[in-house]
Amino acid sequence: ARRTAAMGEAPEPAPQAPLAVLSKVELRVSCKHLLDRDTLNKSDPCVLLLMQSQGQWMEVDRSEVIKSNLNPVFAKIFTVDYYFEEVQKLRFEVYDSHGHAGVGTHDDDFLGGMECTVGQVSPCPLLSGTPRRCNNPSPTPRPSQIVAQKRVTKPLFLKYGKFAGKSTITVISEEISGNNGYVELSFRAKKLDDKDLFSKSDPFLEIYRIDDDGSEQLVYRTEVVKNNLSPIWEPFKVSLNSLCSCEEKRKLRGVVWDYDSRGKHDFIGEFFTTFEEMQKAMGENKVQWDCVNPKYKVKKRNYKNSGVVVLLDLKIHRVYSFLDYIMGGCQIHFTVAIDFTASNGDPRNSCSLHYINPYQPNEYLKALVAVGEICQDYDSDKKFSALGFGARIPPKYEVSHDFAINFNPDNDECEGIQGVVESYQSCLPKIQLYGPTNVAPIISRVARVAADEERTKEASQYFILLILTDGVVTDMADTREAIVRASYLPMSIIIVGVGNADFTDMQILDGDDGVLRSPKGEPVLRDIVQFVPFREFKNASPTALAKCVLAEVPKQVVEYYSYKAFPPRCPQPDNPDSNLSSPQ
Repeated sequence: ARRTAAMGEAPEPAPQAPLAVLSKVELRVSCKHLLDRDTLNKSDPCVLLLMQSQGQWMEVDRSEVIKSNLNPVFAKIFTVDYYFEEVQKLRFEVYDSHGHAGVGTHDDDFLGGMECTVGQVSPCPLLSGTPRRCNNPSPTPRPSQIVAQKRVTKPLFLKYGKFAGKSTITVISEEISGNNGYVELSFRAKKLDDKDLFSKSDPFLEIYRIDDDGSEQLVYRTEVVKNNLSPIWEPFKVSLNSLCSCEEKRKLRGVVWDYDSRGKHDFIGEFFTTFEEMQKAMGENKVQWDCVNPKYKVKKRNYKNSGVVVLLDLKIHRVYSFLDYIMGGCQIHFTVAIDFTASNGDPRNSCSLHYINPYQPNEYLKALVAVGEICQDYDSDKKFSALGFGARIPPKYEVSHDFAINFNPDNDECEGIQGVVESYQSCLPKIQLYGPTNVAPIISRVARVAADEERTKEASQYFILLILTDGVVTDMADTREAIVRASYLPMSIIIVGVGNADFTDMQILDGDDGVLRSPKGEPVLRDIVQFVPFREFKNASPTALAKCVLAEVPKQVVEYYSYKAFPPRCPQPDNPDSNLSSPQ
């Protein structure tokens, strides 16, 4: 059967369960009494979600387009990271889409906007100007908080603070918690009622979750299957949190409609179920429900149903969080690699980056302690590998790019962060700073240990390599190759640039501006490198540096173990209120 987007021109993305790395919030959006900007039909609304970053409004995501509807309930579920300690400003912009280009362009009519914050209320000056997608949003009053309130209904505003008639927008928020997994569902229907005069019905299916207060939350809306009374809808994925709040017995409602391009969809029928009942469809089994029109059931004596809805398949997937792995016994092994090249200056000179001031730690020590003190809480034996590169070392004073600063070739580990500091201070008088700045050997050394860990096929140990350097690496090609190889292993790399050198070329190693590739063009499997110049944190607290360089590590840990399909060694039991089946 020929298929089209369920409610309009925008593709209908299947909601994916995000990785449960940070606290995340799901946002559902609906509107009422939107302005009608079309002549022959009603407006075709779409919502854009924008987030403020460094004073600029940037688009995060957008909903589907709903055809000819002034009171839309959008199927799209927006997911945003939630940081308790930050004020995160959001903006919702509603447009009447004309389908000629991307939503939010000058060809589309602006129907109104609303600002709010994810968590905390903060003062927001009244803005003015023309509604635009990123940099010049229309004004709204002081933002509302949506996490604490769970449901916020606010008027939509046009430019210069003017109300958009009686238009309102409702945002319902829900923090993702509990069983961080998702379910994949495959539905079809058979022998549906024909609602069209000259052709067959164009059915689509909606799934609703019924909350404790009796209200219904739209979970998913399928695509439309044209001219077909026995449609097979595309499989889709929803988070368990969205579907049933991770409660098997929570009531769900399915509704089948006959699509109408003017927005006046014909009701075909409905059915009620629970996730507990749905799970009977796992494996070769099928579950089906009568699709019932309550009016027909009352009026027609022999009425049985308006068709049958069949759940063809159900697959449950668990998405583990960083804490799941840590609580399952995964250890974070911390390795520090220190640059001992001559560009640091003679350690006996007070201008040297390696100068040991009894009253003030140097930048190497500050960065080492700030990051190491966080990592040591996730390593039970509190032993850290401490390496050096770029120096001539005893006894032959040959240049080494991979040596233990405790000069023990059989055991490069030190007892705690203090042990690393003592080994560093003891090492300085015994070596001769030299060069060049080659870091590939260090990366490869840690990668070999990580490769041994990978072969255990358990989530038991993850490796963090902290490289402290005062300049741009000289073996960039080898370093890129080593990083690509390491991206397939349980390890992350943090590079802190010490001193006032120009570190512009180091940004290539941090995949934020693009995908890092090896000299042969092979991309990294995961973005595992974080580069930060220490001078940006010179006057900040040590925790600020640690927070910045370690922020991506939880995500990288989960990405690796998810890619390898390694569950936590000792997964925590599910919520006692839920009895969800084991993940496949």
